[in-house]
Amino acid sequence: MAKRKRAGELTLLGHSNERLPASPAEARLETFPNPAPERNYRIHFETDDFTSVCPVTGQPDFARIDIDYVPDRLCVESKSLKFYLASYRNERAFNEAVTNHILNDFVKACVPREAIVTAQFSARGGIALTVRAEYPDRNPKERRSPDRRGNAAD
Repeated sequence: MAKRKRAGELTLLGHSNERLPASPAEARLETFPNPAPERNYRIHFETDDFTSVCPVTGQPDFARIDIDYVPDRLCVESKSLKFYLASYRNERAFNEAVTNHILNDFVKACVPREAIVTAQFSARGGIALTVRAEYPDRNPKERRSPDRRGNAAD
């Protein structure tokens, strides 16, 4: 999934003849060295052009995707991110799974100090859905949902 490159070795940037990957498994998030690794600074990506496919109905799901991260040693190259996100256009998955998959791949590619992926899916049946996934996951056991009686789930 991740391809670590030096700025001169990036394969997508400056190459307009590249084909979009057919799936996220074929896509590659390329990285380059962080120019200021001693500093905590936030990078923000956003796109309103995200599309995936509902696994039940086969209908397209449209979303705005925001990615905020604090890089460590590597930064993600934006054109490779564009191609990676576009690779979901035929991917059949629930919105929650898509958002978490994007975060997992992003973290695997650049190992940031922290990252947040927020996906705002357009209304379907009158209900819009926003999914927010974070890295690192803070105290996952404490976040477990209680059962119907209010008891912590195991």
